[in-house]
Amino acid sequence: MEVPSGLESLRALHQDLIALGDDQLRNIDKLCNELKAHVEAFKNLLDRPPKNDTSRKKLESGTIQVDESEYVVNKEFQESSIQLADALDLDELRAAEFLIDAEGDADLLGRSAIVSAVIGFHEKRQYLLESMRMLLRNAGNPESEEYLRHEYLQIVADILQVKDGPARNGSLYTRKCLKAMADIEKWIQALTERYQGTLALGQSMTIEYDEIMNFQQTSLAQQHESLGAIITYLIKGSYTSTEDFFKLLEHMPTIERWNYIAVHYVPSIAAFTSQYGSPDNGGSLREARMLHNRIMDSKDSSPWALRNLQAAMFTWWLAEYSGWYLEQQLGSPVQGVDLEAEAHSRSDAFLQALRDGAFHCTLSICSQVYPDDTYDPARDGLTAYLLRDTSPLPTETVGTHGLFRDLLMEQIESSINSFISNMPDTLRQFQISEDDQRKRILGGVPPQSRTTLYDQDLHLERFLLIMAYAFDQRTEAAESFWADPDSNLYGFLQWASKRQSTPRVGAFCELLRSISRGEECATATHQFLLDESNAKAARIRRSSSLNWGQIFSELNLYAAKLRDSSTSSRPPIRYGGKPSAGDINEPESALMLECYLRLMAHICKESSVARFWLWNHETFKVLDVMFTLADVSVPPRLQACAIATVCAMMTNKTLETGLGVWNVMDQWASNPSSSVLAMSRPGRSITPMICMEEITFETLSKTFDQANEFISLLQALVSPSADEIGLHDALPFPEQIGASYRMSGVEPYIDFVFGKIIVAKPPIVDDPVQYQLLTSSVLNFAATCLATFNEDLVILANRSSIAVDTAIEASSLDAYARLHPFSRVMEWMFNDSLLAKLFAASSQDINTVAAASPSSPVVLTVLRSIEVMNRIMDLQSTYFEILRPLVELQRSGHRQAVLNPTLASFEDSVATNLDLIVNLSLYSGLGNQELAINSLKLLEKLSSSRRLNTSSTPGSRQQPSGNRIIGVLEQHGDLERVRTSFILGMQYDERELESGPRAPGWTIKSVMLDFLSHCLASLPDRPNLAHAILGFACTGTTLSVESDGAFARKTSLLHSIVQLTAEYPDGLDDAIQLWSSSIRQKAMQVLSILRASPLTSVLVMAEFREADFLFAMFLRQVVITPDTNLDGLSIRDANFVQTDSASVLEQYLDQRCSLLEYASSEIRLVAAEGAPTLKARILSTLFGSTTVLDGTQLPNVPVFDLLDFLAAEFPTPVLSPLSNMFTEIDFSIALDSRNVTTGEAAQMRLVEQLLALRLNEVRKGGYLEDTHEQEKALVDAEAFMAFFRTQKNMKSLEDVRIRLLKAWSNLLTLAVGHCDLDQSGRVSLVLQTLQTVMPKFERYVIESSPEAIILAKLVQALLFQINSRSSPVDQTQVADLAGDRLFNIFRSSLRAINVPDGDIHLREVLYSICFRYLSSIADPSDSKSRQHKISQTVKTSGKKTIDVICDDAYGGSGTCRASAVLFLDALAATAAIEKSKYMIDSLERTNFIIVLVEAIKEIPNELRDSAAQDIPLLLTNYKTKLALLLTLSQTRAGATHVINAGLFPTIRDSGLFSVDPDLGIGTLLLGPHCSSSSPCAAPTNKAIALEDIAIDNANALAKYYSLLLAVIRVVAAVLMSRGAQNTQTIEHTKQFLAENRALVVAMFKRQVGVGSTAVSREREEMMGEVDELVELFVLLMTGTGFLDVSDVFPLWELKVEGEKRMMLMGGRLVRLIPSTNAPILNLFNYRLPPSSREASAEFLTHLDLTSPLYHPIPTPQALLIRSILSHLHLEILKRSRPPSSTFNFQSASIGNLFLTGARLLTGSFESAIYLLAIIGGVDESRTAVLPAIVSNFTHHISAGLKDGTVITGQNAISHPSAPTALPASTDSTSTPETQPQPLPLHPPEPSNSPPTTQIPHATTTTTTTYPNEDATLPGSLPTLRSPSLHFCKSTPHPLPSPIARIWYINPYGHEMHPSPNPKALAAIQASDAVIYSIGSLYTSLAPSLILNGVGEAIAATTSKGARALGMILGKGRERSRRNTVEVV
Repeated sequence: MEVPSGLESLRALHQDLIALGDDQLRNIDKLCNELKAHVEAFKNLLDRPPKNDTSRKKLESGTIQVDESEYVVNKEFQESSIQLADALDLDELRAAEFLIDAEGDADLLGRSAIVSAVIGFHEKRQYLLESMRMLLRNAGNPESEEYLRHEYLQIVADILQVKDGPARNGSLYTRKCLKAMADIEKWIQALTERYQGTLALGQSMTIEYDEIMNFQQTSLAQQHESLGAIITYLIKGSYTSTEDFFKLLEHMPTIERWNYIAVHYVPSIAAFTSQYGSPDNGGSLREARMLHNRIMDSKDSSPWALRNLQAAMFTWWLAEYSGWYLEQQLGSPVQGVDLEAEAHSRSDAFLQALRDGAFHCTLSICSQVYPDDTYDPARDGLTAYLLRDTSPLPTETVGTHGLFRDLLMEQIESSINSFISNMPDTLRQFQISEDDQRKRILGGVPPQSRTTLYDQDLHLERFLLIMAYAFDQRTEAAESFWADPDSNLYGFLQWASKRQSTPRVGAFCELLRSISRGEECATATHQFLLDESNAKAARIRRSSSLNWGQIFSELNLYAAKLRDSSTSSRPPIRYGGKPSAGDINEPESALMLECYLRLMAHICKESSVARFWLWNHETFKVLDVMFTLADVSVPPRLQACAIATVCAMMTNKTLETGLGVWNVMDQWASNPSSSVLAMSRPGRSITPMICMEEITFETLSKTFDQANEFISLLQALVSPSADEIGLHDALPFPEQIGASYRMSGVEPYIDFVFGKIIVAKPPIVDDPVQYQLLTSSVLNFAATCLATFNEDLVILANRSSIAVDTAIEASSLDAYARLHPFSRVMEWMFNDSLLAKLFAASSQDINTVAAASPSSPVVLTVLRSIEVMNRIMDLQSTYFEILRPLVELQRSGHRQAVLNPTLASFEDSVATNLDLIVNLSLYSGLGNQELAINSLKLLEKLSSSRRLNTSSTPGSRQQPSGNRIIGVLEQHGDLERVRTSFILGMQYDERELESGPRAPGWTIKSVMLDFLSHCLASLPDRPNLAHAILGFACTGTTLSVESDGAFARKTSLLHSIVQLTAEYPDGLDDAIQLWSSSIRQKAMQVLSILRASPLTSVLVMAEFREADFLFAMFLRQVVITPDTNLDGLSIRDANFVQTDSASVLEQYLDQRCSLLEYASSEIRLVAAEGAPTLKARILSTLFGSTTVLDGTQLPNVPVFDLLDFLAAEFPTPVLSPLSNMFTEIDFSIALDSRNVTTGEAAQMRLVEQLLALRLNEVRKGGYLEDTHEQEKALVDAEAFMAFFRTQKNMKSLEDVRIRLLKAWSNLLTLAVGHCDLDQSGRVSLVLQTLQTVMPKFERYVIESSPEAIILAKLVQALLFQINSRSSPVDQTQVADLAGDRLFNIFRSSLRAINVPDGDIHLREVLYSICFRYLSSIADPSDSKSRQHKISQTVKTSGKKTIDVICDDAYGGSGTCRASAVLFLDALAATAAIEKSKYMIDSLERTNFIIVLVEAIKEIPNELRDSAAQDIPLLLTNYKTKLALLLTLSQTRAGATHVINAGLFPTIRDSGLFSVDPDLGIGTLLLGPHCSSSSPCAAPTNKAIALEDIAIDNANALAKYYSLLLAVIRVVAAVLMSRGAQNTQTIEHTKQFLAENRALVVAMFKRQVGVGSTAVSREREEMMGEVDELVELFVLLMTGTGFLDVSDVFPLWELKVEGEKRMMLMGGRLVRLIPSTNAPILNLFNYRLPPSSREASAEFLTHLDLTSPLYHPIPTPQALLIRSILSHLHLEILKRSRPPSSTFNFQSASIGNLFLTGARLLTGSFESAIYLLAIIGGVDESRTAVLPAIVSNFTHHISAGLKDGTVITGQNAISHPSAPTALPASTDSTSTPETQPQPLPLHPPEPSNSPPTTQIPHATTTTTTTYPNEDATLPGSLPTLRSPSLHFCKSTPHPLPSPIARIWYINPYGHEMHPSPNPKALAAIQASDAVIYSIGSLYTSLAPSLILNGVGEAIAATTSKGARALGMILGKGRERSRRNTVEVV
């Protein structure tokens, strides 16, 4: 067998032996093997080779060998090794070995290598000694199993070499241990001298030096103690000799100091005396007598420096040795010896030893080996009294190991038993002597040499107290004591109970208390007192023995005296210190009563039998007596004992009992007494009861005992009752308590606890231990008050159907909320003073806490403070949001507010006490399980708070971590220590598995991982404490890795978790177990969060890869089968889902899910990085073969087999019928995750509470009175809880299955997509995957389960991997490879589409699958048989299938519509190949073709009404529908149906092809309010967003052209399919072209680049669509003969109202108003009625704003418009001269009227344009409207025809109209100037006349004979006065001759040459291109061009860009004599 060496193997052995002692070791055989492997180490024990020159020279050579490994060491290492050898007096090479072993720990713990080596050296010694001690104990334990004990004995024999060697070898081993103890004593002395010498010389000591010195002294002391225990066990195992005893006795005189060194020898000395002095151990009397003589002679021959210890040794020896003389038989070696004289001699020697301090020494040892934190003031006081003249042990004794203490007490017990059994006469002499002394004192006879009571010998009292210590906390010894009533010990107990004096009764009661621990022993003590009871005993004189009757009698007597005599008439009893002689026999002695009460309290607390008996005692009224004894006039200690007794009676109290005690206590606290009230402060107007209450509280706060016991009583009273059902719905006190004299409730008691005790100034106690105990009691009370408040009742009252008010035990929910202690306690929790105390309690010295025992006051104080903080964090929202407002509403005037109102949360107080974070972090690594759990839970909540995770406070000198929590850890320098504690907690230990979840290491791991995952998940976007602990460097908002840190060295916590995850097993013995699997699951969760977070992803992925984490995890995967052992059950088991086995499976699957997600991330990363080797290795692992680092191929479970979880079939739980009482409960509140913050446990709690409330509700309603009904209701409730738990397990399993299936599918998709295979190999891989998936797919798609969607998406992705069209694999090969498998996918998908109530999302994926399949075989060259099979399958699926697809294509959500349409398209294409009309007929049957066609019409509206983010999906839907229409239109039958569905009218109605004649922008995406220079101001949430509609936005135009192209394709397909003989189709197409001529021309121009700007890359990409559009237009024109009739379009009839020029300008301006300003746009586009009368009347409604058009217009804009129109109306009235001059409003545009009014108001046409633009919201940054000329005068034009005719006026030239004015007079009074004169055809010389322009004005008619005033300009041309309002385009009026010239004239007919608007001229000069807009050639375009300088400016732009002329299609009056070429 390989001999283990090193610290780790010994540590593991030690842990196993501890687990064996705790009955937690599972593998005993393994332990035996370990023990055998360490036999040599045990033999050598503490042997250490000394320093020697040979080793030093070998070390200095630079090469050493350790464990068969050779090391090359440098000088620094050599010096360190020599330094270590000097410090340990150790061989240099051994020192080097320790130094090498310590390097890893040094790096981890942040210590130097030498310090770590010293620690390792001592730890190895300690583990070795402790293991040896436990081995010897187990070998000597008679209760061990026989075969194990035999095994242990064999191992011990091998170690001691007594199995095959001489027996004296055991003695030699003992002497070896004795020598080792002596060596340690010298070593400790040397260390002490060195340390003191350093101090004496004033040399500075580093922290590390001081630490290592203290550690060595402590470790050596522990080793010394272990050696003492080993020697004791060797003695008890009979491995020693008498010579060993004398060796020890010879050494004892050298022990000069009374300290722990001396105590460590006590068990050995006592064991030697028992082994060789007792006749029971196989020795001989002769040998015993010889030893006796040597031992007794040693008193004079070899006296010890510690004389009292030697005296104690004499008593132990005499007690054992005297056993030889109890029964002397014939033949004894002592025949003829005066045995009586020897007995007297032994007795005298014993008494002399007592006088020398034997019992003093023994009692001192017994009392001081207990931890100093064991607080029992009464026993300590009695002990101090009995040891008044004895020197105590130094404080360093504290820390004695509990096992050593047990061993010591076991030996003391043996000596006690021997003394009682062997020396009864000496024992009786104690009592006789003490009684004689008392009699002399009472009789007035002074003692011979002493004069006080203190001088009497209290040996019996000391002996009783020694017995008390010996049996204390040793339940087994006490049980053995009571089990044998015939034993000498029991007889002694009966004897000692008789005729007891006052001091003795105290010791006797302590003895009874020590043997009364536990229910059994306490009941036995109760029975002992009951049996000894004498009911007829006198009231004053005690009975002969201590019993219940005596106790009750004296307590009743004292209580009666208190009641009968007032405090004022009787001085208070003084107690403390020395009792007087007169008090000894007084029954009311406070000391005696205190002992009685302590005993009574102890027995009642431990024994339910005693409590029940006491509660029901006929004569002794316990509460009445106890509260009488608790009177304020009673001595404090006695008062505290009475209160403690009441508290003990509250153990396992019922609600009724608790309420009764509350009533009695409140009456006691407030019962007025005149004498007491006289002491109250005068002048206070309060009731006597309140005054008494205050005095009572004041008295109770005087001393520690009173305050502590009263707080403990309050805590017991507010604790849940034993008969509660866990609902916590009752108040723990009577609701009306105190209502007779104050507000009801217990607030005064709460205020006493916090106000008078914890925040009292100064504190009521000075002793640190007392203060910690008192603080712990207060915090325990606070925690209980907080924990017993059920906040769920508030939630259930608001959201459940149960009447909580009537169902709860409290009178109402309001009373419960207001009166429960929770409310007042929470208010105190936000008191500044209390918070300071709370934080101070949690802030203890970390080293003190680490060294203290778990039950010490300091640990309890810290633990309770943290528990309270956890409660505050959990409940603060309930308090602040619900309770506090309620309490504030009902706050009474006298109720004092104690909280700080500025604190809004507990985090606010923590923010100013951030040291709490440091303490919590350090506490979590101390190894105290409960403290670590609570610290981590609180740290988890605080570190997840965004309030505390803000940036570090400026000026705080914190590191720039950007996080206050991290900053405070760095500031204190504790971050590394915290990291180390977490790393140590994460170390994997195989022995932890032996103990399972009971192992402290497992619990710590679990809580630490919970903390990390919660902290990381709650703050994923910023660095937090978890990141810092994991090893990241946190700087601001980023994370990094320190180059010299633990992370870079691969020793950080992250690396520990990675290693733990990879190594920790999922269970033992081929079973996956809950506790072990949970560790891996939690660790994997932490790693998954880190992997998914952008903060850490890059950093951790590199570490995972370097650790080969992926491959290690895949090697650990196992296949889950129906027979897999999951925590004891298999999936087949009927109870599987109802047990924790379901949770095991859930955890395991969750692990796998995280692994597969990580694998997917790794594949993506590798693919992006381009690492083919690593990618190949990963894919190899996925497919079943892992290559480890050394190149070995290891098999692992392929990823295909990891789909095993889908095969698991769980038994379906069945709920048995419930009682009617539960059917009305609404459990949705429990199932709603929004109401639950703590997961499934909280949901189960709510369900349980709902059931309990319902039971209460029914019970209070008078039902369930029958016991059978109650039992049935409870059974039903349990059944539902079980069913609900099962359902939750099922839901959890289903959820994790879905997540795992998603992860598996994603991984397979990535693996297939990124595998480096040719197409043939890829297809094979896809088919293999499909083979795995298809059985599940076919099953789940029929069920429409969530799994179906995931599998369908996977199948869809796999089908995309088979791209037969682009792959080199030909169709035949694909068919051979895919074959029926792909067809089966199609058939299964098609079948699932028609499943009733199927999931629409699933159908969407199925549509995509079918489409993909059909697309892959849609080639006509494909197999005809397959095409036919598909068609038959579709037909077989039935009409319902087509109906479902059509329904989804029409009304499906999201992308489902597009998918359904694509599938229909593919089906139609397939049918077309088959030349089948089935699909066309089906679509016609469902009217779907009509739906498709009509959808075109709705395109513009849908685009305008949709949000911008919905546009891409809409366009996709449009294109898919149009693609389906195209497919249908490519067959003659389909084209016919499309035509009949109204294709061309629908296109016309849609406006898709309409073009604005001025702006050239399509009205679909570029509405009439947009232009290239003026983008639309549409809302950002609408489809018509700025970037999508601007004409210069190539992306928007591309979308538009793409949409047009899709429509044109359908039109072309219809035309081609219908053929040239179908005149109807041709006519429709021609009309389509004619109607959309503008767009057609625009496309032709865009194709050739006419008018285009520089072509960008986007425009180049767009030109492909433009080219195809042009080709299709040409195709349509050619196919219809459209070009032959393109110039003979009829003229549209147009009725123009108002003045033409103003109408044209107004119309164009109004078109620029954006559609978002719809109210203004609608108003300005509105025309008045065609009837003149109606128009005039309606115009008035625009003046008073009563027109509905003004309702949506904001008031300021409406008033401005009315002002303009009112001004216009005023001008019309001023100019109107009826009947000659009137204004006709018929069909007038409001926009034109507004523009005219604005022009008249401002006097400027530009101003009028600006005003309209401002009101209309026109974007002037991109649009400029400039008048050609600027003038306030009217300008007209004349036209000269080629035949010499001159036409004057715009309307006469363009649209001559019939006269509408009054006829002219026959009198010719006109002057020649007014007659029309012919003008020259050629312009005269330019004149200097001022530029003028035409001003819109009221239309007038002129006459010279009408008597009224004329409104026309005198001398103006009559032709300019002719009306121009009405004309008709339908009737052509061709000019008699072509126009030769156009010129400007003034009103008198003279030619003029106006100058252009300078702004317009500048705009022309700055332009890139000139576009001649659509309009009349001579009346619109030419007048602007003939202005001075315009032509030159246009000519100057020739080099910049082309010209574009927009022509009105058709021939008008102005083109009647010219063709197109001539016009250009």
